[in-house]
Amino acid sequence: MIELYYWPTPNGHKITIFLEEAELEYEIYPIDIRVGDQFKPEFLNISPNNRMPAIIDRHPSDFGDAISVFESGAILQYLAEKTGKFLPTDLRDRINVMQWLFWQTGGLGPMAGQNHHFSQYAPEKIPYAIDRYVKETNRLYGVLNHQLEGKDYITGEYSIADMASYPWVLLHKHQQQNIEDFPNLQAWLQRISDRPAVIRAYECAKPFANQPTITEESKKILFGQTAAR
Repeated sequence: MIELYYWPTPNGHKITIFLEEAELEYEIYPIDIRVGDQFKPEFLNISPNNRMPAIIDRHPSDFGDAISVFESGAILQYLAEKTGKFLPTDLRDRINVMQWLFWQTGGLGPMAGQNHHFSQYAPEKIPYAIDRYVKETNRLYGVLNHQLEGKDYITGEYSIADMASYPWVLLHKHQQQNIEDFPNLQAWLQRISDRPAVIRAYECAKPFANQPTITEESKKILFGQTAAR
């Protein structure tokens, strides 16, 4: 049983996709980021960066004490290694998946996140910031579109690299991207959307997604954090 500390954001969806694909037993512990659950001491014990998702594995493969993992990329790698699924064992194939996983966590996710922030949530619309992140998101879409040339999935076989990128590309309209400009990416997006496990993963989100995450009150919590928080 995996304990998943979760809220229905792109990073949260990454983990439910893996858990459903791998058919692992798990239980969701909602971390309502709108009201500041991420700052509770019990959550900070497993996620010191006050960000979800995080997991606790009560039955790790070394049969030792429970293991907690924070950061979505690290969680995907941990679960892939635990199950032996969606991460190749061959050295070169494994490196290929890992570099695209890090490409997402270091590039696509943060840049698309800033795109969302300045385009939709910032109290002042700053044209330079919006243009900067919309264009960078567009560049990254182009990189992924090129990588998908002649492939069904990012590295050929379906992997944690696909699970990491999919929830962010799914929000292409919010990122002011025309997915039709990227035909390989568009086909990949549909291919993953049709996977039964992915459909189930997004069904898991519905009980927690009945209200908007971003409200005027939640902005004070989500966007006003300092070291003294």
